[in-house]
Amino acid sequence: MRSLPSIIHLDMDAFFAAVEQAAKPSLRGKPVIVGGLGGRGVVSTASYEARRFGVHSAMPMAQARRLCPNAAFLSGRFEAYRQNSEIVMGLLRQLSPLVQPLSLDEAFVDLEAGPYGPALLAADHDTGEQLVLALAEDLRADIRRRTGLTGSVGAAGSKLMAKIASEQAKPDGLVMIEPGQERAVLGPMPVRALPGIGPATEQVLRRAGLNTVADLAEAGEAELVQLVGRAHGAGIFQMSTGLDERPVVADQDAKSVSVEDTYEVDLADRERVLREVEALAGRCVRRLRAAGRSGRTVVLKVRRFDFSTLTRSETLGGPTDDETVITATARRLAEQVDIAGGVRLLGVGVTQLADYTQEDLFAQALREEAAEHAEAAAEAEPVEEEPEAVVVRRWMPGQDVRHEEFGPGWVQGSGVGRVTVRFETPWSGPGRVRTFAVDDPALEPTRPLPLRRVEDGSEHGGGSEGGGSDGGGGSDTGA
Repeated sequence: MRSLPSIIHLDMDAFFAAVEQAAKPSLRGKPVIVGGLGGRGVVSTASYEARRFGVHSAMPMAQARRLCPNAAFLSGRFEAYRQNSEIVMGLLRQLSPLVQPLSLDEAFVDLEAGPYGPALLAADHDTGEQLVLALAEDLRADIRRRTGLTGSVGAAGSKLMAKIASEQAKPDGLVMIEPGQERAVLGPMPVRALPGIGPATEQVLRRAGLNTVADLAEAGEAELVQLVGRAHGAGIFQMSTGLDERPVVADQDAKSVSVEDTYEVDLADRERVLREVEALAGRCVRRLRAAGRSGRTVVLKVRRFDFSTLTRSETLGGPTDDETVITATARRLAEQVDIAGGVRLLGVGVTQLADYTQEDLFAQALREEAAEHAEAAAEAEPVEEEPEAVVVRRWMPGQDVRHEEFGPGWVQGSGVGRVTVRFETPWSGPGRVRTFAVDDPALEPTRPLPLRRVEDGSEHGGGSEGGGSDGGGGSDTGA
């Protein structure tokens, strides 16, 4: 435990929803709800305007619509959230090399390990605290200047208390808990305020008459061990007394890259399941390549109609980021799964990550085989020409688009062959709304614009892509 509150915890305020409001001037000050938009979707993040109606993360989207029917309901834009997260994390790393991200919008920072460490250690207590406060305020100002977003900061002598402080600071605030005040701050709080105490443990403690953190401290370690087990009980007791020796651990390398989708209606058709798995594999590969990684083990996740979940995996001869190989492997795994009764969720992931890709002979063989099949099919005499299938583009609410005539905008909604777009940018005022046919060739998906203009006034991140968005109802973060 430290005598100086030199550990800070940053938690961005309603991050996903705040990014959407900053990117879309017409939504500022209005309720915004981000998450899965299907019948089984859940809320990823709700803006503070939506929270006043009782909407919160992890709530079923259907319930959120009943509570706040006039909100803007948007699918997630993971690329936009990642872009702004990288800006924020970069600002944190200017304060210290010891930055421990917990998610895209949350991290611990050890100030003593950074350039201000010597000054903090040499200062008297009051001067050291004032320096910590000044650094935290500068951080919040820098985040607002670079992104237009707000974050709440907690400062304390331990990770536990720094996180408690940032919760007290929300929204858009700064709270410092002085070392020595841990028990006074924690005592009145409910037991769920401590990390590691979930609903099941809470019920066990409540049945024993332990409702507050002070109750836990008074009960003693022996009683808590008897109630919830040795390791868990000992840890809960230490935290209840304000003791937390956990260090800030620098960026922990990702162990896997994965994507998953939950379906409004259970999938019972084998071919439909295989098509979905192929699409998921393609999205997974795009994320893998964006991270500059390759992987050796392909993992398939299947949640069945009865909520039972199973995984299947296959380890390849070497790490790869080849879409042909990963897709073929995921499809092969899916072919082995019993889908009787229906499938409500599918996921594809890659583990055993590496920073390089070995020459993949298997991938080369698959490509050559596919080329041979294509050549043979082209040479074969056609028996009967089938009409070309009509591909209808799917536009998701919130998706970034660009029109040849009207410029950048975002999708407000689509249906019955039409798509409605509001044309505005993060640095414009509220824009005009126009409606187009869903297959209008002048309308294309595009990458997110930055929330702030760069120094030279140009726009970054607005290049057009031919493919659709990967955004959707998947929960990529617990923001």
